[in-house]
Amino acid sequence: MTLNLAVLISGSGSNLKAILNACEDQNFPAKVRVVISNKEDAKGLAHAADHKIPHHVVDHKNFATRDDFDNALHEILTTYPVDVICLAGFMRVLGATFISHWAGCILNIHPSLLPLYKGLHTHQRVIADGEKFSGCSVHFVTPGLDDGPVILQKTVPVLSDDTPEILAARILKEEHRAYPEALRLLAEGRVCFTPHGTVEIKN
Repeated sequence: MTLNLAVLISGSGSNLKAILNACEDQNFPAKVRVVISNKEDAKGLAHAADHKIPHHVVDHKNFATRDDFDNALHEILTTYPVDVICLAGFMRVLGATFISHWAGCILNIHPSLLPLYKGLHTHQRVIADGEKFSGCSVHFVTPGLDDGPVILQKTVPVLSDDTPEILAARILKEEHRAYPEALRLLAEGRVCFTPHGTVEIKN
């Protein structure tokens, strides 16, 4: 099957670009149908424009509550044929009601080997703890922060002279590989989200 994707961004949109580049392959089983940013100046919106993808700005600052913001997102998403929502550098925490409505249909990519190093300042914490390896995880989104079941991970070494910026750049290259791979697994039915909040893996 071909997955219809909505991609939510807040910044440069490098993972959005990786997904769009993957979608240019006629054999890739997904298409981006809409891009939404919570920031008007998000550079990633230009990627959507370059690919002639409909794009919207829903500025969280214009809403009194998280629920109001989530409802505005939901209204836009339901006007497009969306199977999967991809959070790609989307720097807002979605509420439990929104996540429940789209249960099993929201993916996120996090720059650590979950369940390690959830939350922010991941690379600083990895280096401070003297870890030898780090990486990224594509996972289903559940109400717990970075707590959803993992679809796949990519691992990179942590080098002795790494700074958070250098490590982040090394991991970002793997993120650009990981997101399209996870989407392919999902589209091909090789992984799926279960009612128990786990990933079922099929050969």
